[in-house]
Amino acid sequence: MSSLTEKDRPVVQLLLNAGTCPRCILRFCCVGSQMLYRHPDKDLMKDLQEFLENNQEKEDTVCLDVPDPPCKRIRLEHREEGADDQNHNGAIPQIPSADSGNAAMESLAVKVCNVCLGILQEFCEADFVKKVCQKVNSADYQFTSFVFSVSLPPQLSVRERAAWLGVKQEMRNLGLPLAKDDIVQLKEAYKWIIHPQLSEELGVPADGKSLFEVSVVFAHPETDEECHFLATACPDCFKPAKNKQSVFTRMAVIKALEKIKEEDFLKHFPCPPSSPKKLCDALEIQCNNGAVFVAGRYNKYSRNLPQTPWIIDGERKLESSVEELISEHLMAEFKADSFNFSSSGREDVDVRTLGNGRPFAIELVNPRRIHFTAEEMKRLQQAINDSSDKIQVRDLQLVTREAIGRMKEGEEEKTKTYSALIWTDRAIQREDIAFLDDIKELKLDQKTPLRVLHRRPLAVRCRLIHTMRSEYIDEHHFRLHLKTQAGTYIKEFVHGDFGRTKPNIGSLLNRTADILELDVESVDVDWPPTLAD
Repeated sequence: MSSLTEKDRPVVQLLLNAGTCPRCILRFCCVGSQMLYRHPDKDLMKDLQEFLENNQEKEDTVCLDVPDPPCKRIRLEHREEGADDQNHNGAIPQIPSADSGNAAMESLAVKVCNVCLGILQEFCEADFVKKVCQKVNSADYQFTSFVFSVSLPPQLSVRERAAWLGVKQEMRNLGLPLAKDDIVQLKEAYKWIIHPQLSEELGVPADGKSLFEVSVVFAHPETDEECHFLATACPDCFKPAKNKQSVFTRMAVIKALEKIKEEDFLKHFPCPPSSPKKLCDALEIQCNNGAVFVAGRYNKYSRNLPQTPWIIDGERKLESSVEELISEHLMAEFKADSFNFSSSGREDVDVRTLGNGRPFAIELVNPRRIHFTAEEMKRLQQAINDSSDKIQVRDLQLVTREAIGRMKEGEEEKTKTYSALIWTDRAIQREDIAFLDDIKELKLDQKTPLRVLHRRPLAVRCRLIHTMRSEYIDEHHFRLHLKTQAGTYIKEFVHGDFGRTKPNIGSLLNRTADILELDVESVDVDWPPTLAD
């Protein structure tokens, strides 16, 4: 049962006189009935007034026998010994009742709450709920549930502490006991009220695990400076951060409130806090869908196409990239804000990727559209393939974030198969290269290649050439098929990179060798799953 009892009478009286709204009074009285918070503000005000006017011998009637799940609590201070005791004989001292009359009640009702700054007043009303839903509907998102989040001004924590200390101080003056339970969090009480209204308007349930988030950011410029005294009292709690506009973040304020002594707080802030002139402002109403992940394999047929945009010193070198040719179609269909491209390794701009292609995944950030059938994904794949002869994609499918980890798992252990067209300065015969076919598990020491030294750390990496198979072409050319450990620099294995890769084809043949063409024939990663045509 969630109810007000006789011991709550002084708390109700003091907070009501201080300008606290009915729902905040219920929070301070530790009322956990969600249904009770959903009653209209005016009805709650009337009920509280009647509660104060009732005879003290009679238990209150402001209650609803509604079973609710346990609510989250915010601990304001540690429980004191004997806090649940009333006094030695169990009697409750007499408290002056509130002024009666409609005029008095109306004056109380129109005040902006001195604790929540109006959040549990105006922003619980149907008009505001409709405003939020209009924003959601106009954003044109696909969603089957929602999670609601709210960002509160940090000074609310200061006011909440002040209200509690004000009640505590006054109770001591009256010689009354004060139960040291924990109050209901403002955010939780707000969600109790707002969730059913949003669900009804949007036609979908609220779900804490939903990927679709509706958020409201509140601000109250009138009281922004109320946190500033904490920076003097607890300077260690307020450290400048690059990504924060102000040092007075909610977490910094809460940390300072936990640290500051009660007597120091009372010197700087009125307890209970005074009523503000204006309500909070709802600065932003935002929608955001969780990321959607698309995976597949791509073939690259051009020797003049980088995997990602090739930009040097702010200047674009080539007009397009594999990443862009794929992502531009996905961005348009999913109506996403941005994307992040990743793949199982990468090839150079002049290297083709053949065979079954290279696995890739794209994270689509904040997509408006998230539901696609298998047939729709096939059509999207076909649209990508029809748009360019430089690439083709296959096995395009929706995947989970967790599944992408399989693409990256064992990158050092997987194997790759290459085909390299090699030139030699001195003439060769078939028998000069035949011995390469018999070499197995050739160990290489590869110092970071000169061509990538500007973006890779200098190191010596041990790599394996598992097998080789040669095809003689003419006196100065042959093709070499290699199966290698992932991460092997094939070009450097051919020409030696001025001795930075040992051994190399040049040293094995005892002549100068260079690579003319390189193709990736397979990337041996069994992901994503192959789809039927």
